[in-house]
Amino acid sequence: MESLLAWLSANADHAYIWIFFLLVLTGLSIPISEDLMLIAAGVLAGTVMPEYTIHLFLAVFLGTYFSDNIAYGLGRFCGSKLCNFGWFKRVFAPENMQFLNQFLHRYGAWTLFFGRFIPFGVRNGIFMTAGFGKMRFVTFMLCDAVACLLFTGLIFFAAYSIGHNYEFLIDSLHVAGLILLGAVVIISGTLLTLFFRKKYAVRTAS
Repeated sequence: MESLLAWLSANADHAYIWIFFLLVLTGLSIPISEDLMLIAAGVLAGTVMPEYTIHLFLAVFLGTYFSDNIAYGLGRFCGSKLCNFGWFKRVFAPENMQFLNQFLHRYGAWTLFFGRFIPFGVRNGIFMTAGFGKMRFVTFMLCDAVACLLFTGLIFFAAYSIGHNYEFLIDSLHVAGLILLGAVVIISGTLLTLFFRKKYAVRTAS
């Protein structure tokens, strides 16, 4: 995370472009964490690149949206051809297809909406299954646009707030650490005092 932030900071003028393209690549199931990219963009906007806040947010929103549409397109037009290749073989396994299709037929657009919030390749699997199952493209686009806006907005601006207030948070952690340390010392001292008092009382009585 630190090395990624350092590299993006060093390329600040074009960081939002790199983030956009990296997010788009996730639609091809390349192992790049969407969540990490959103957090990195938000932290950068809240710390060293506040002047690029709008650029960074548009990059993460459009990047995730295009990524989802790529996954949908792969499922719709290439699903049957991808069934025998690596990760796609697991995604399009009969049991996975049946499980995801049940959700899509039962809950429809809600499956896409909540699926956008599930990481570890599940969201891509859902989008590809939607394409493979010939879900209407307009339905997919509209539902996914709303889900992407909420998803990227939530993570990006949460990371932005943390980055923007990192000095306050660090100071708060220091204060909390001192309070915790003081509490541990007081409790330990009290317990030791009670232990030795009890031990002394037993010796005196004997």
